[in-house]
Amino acid sequence: METSTKVAKQVKNKSRSSLEMRKSMQLIVLAIPGMIWFLVFCYFPMVGTVIAFKDYKPKQGMWGSKWVGLENFKFLFSSNDAGRLVFNTIFYNFLSIFLVAAVSVAIAILMDLVEKRIYLKTYQTMLFLPRFISWVVVGYMSIILFHYEYGLMNQIVVALGGENISWFLTPKYWRFIIPAFSIWKTMGYTSLIYYGTIMGIDTQIFESAEIDGATTFGKIWHITLPLLKSTIIIMSLMSVGSIMRADFGLFYYVPNNSGALYAVTDVLDTYIYRALRGAGDMSSSAAASFFQSVVGLIMVVSCNAIVKKIDDESSLF
Repeated sequence: METSTKVAKQVKNKSRSSLEMRKSMQLIVLAIPGMIWFLVFCYFPMVGTVIAFKDYKPKQGMWGSKWVGLENFKFLFSSNDAGRLVFNTIFYNFLSIFLVAAVSVAIAILMDLVEKRIYLKTYQTMLFLPRFISWVVVGYMSIILFHYEYGLMNQIVVALGGENISWFLTPKYWRFIIPAFSIWKTMGYTSLIYYGTIMGIDTQIFESAEIDGATTFGKIWHITLPLLKSTIIIMSLMSVGSIMRADFGLFYYVPNNSGALYAVTDVLDTYIYRALRGAGDMSSSAAASFFQSVVGLIMVVSCNAIVKKIDDESSLF
């Protein structure tokens, strides 16, 4: 009797699991292209990291090339500019994470306050559009803005009684120009993520606050921002993973690769590109990329561990 009962339960469990599998089949089929993409472009290429530890020769192949250990990593740290490059890369990334998050949250809150929803799509399109503009095009835009004779900025300066500024020869201004372009390019996308989170907040919470006499600022400070905290932390943690990777287009095309600006615009990616463009040393390039990835992994794990101790629900994993 007990045996038949167990068999019946097993058959019932199998039929239930097969039914759940059939229900999920559509989702599984939809996920297959994404899984294939990640396998082909993200996981299979990881085998190539072995090049970072070899004196890679195309004729000898990846496995036939001589093993040199950490020799290729000297390319990054033997340079006199290594300290400046690392500082610029980390400085701009941290500044971008903070400023983009602050501006995006502010824009998301302002969009939520828009009463006439007919204008909302227009605002969203205007903010999101810069994300689709290539950095090459933005580089030409920077020339239009900062050209010594015909640039828009110099025309404004002269109109206000000043003199023309050699923007592409004066490093001090680019500590502000670079973050400004970074915010302009990315704030639209991130603001939509925060706006989506705000739209998911139960409206009854705001209605209860209004009944209690809460002002608009009070609702933002005591309801919206606290409920956005987890999203802000997760977005920041994901950005920290690229702390050693700068946006190549931003730092190469916007300053127009001006040598006079290297002190404040040169980062690891642009330095590696210029140094390896002539030599074509794939091993050193792979070593630099591997170093950036390892540092990013350490930063994500470390920051996530700190967040997990402070607030477990806000951690990424």
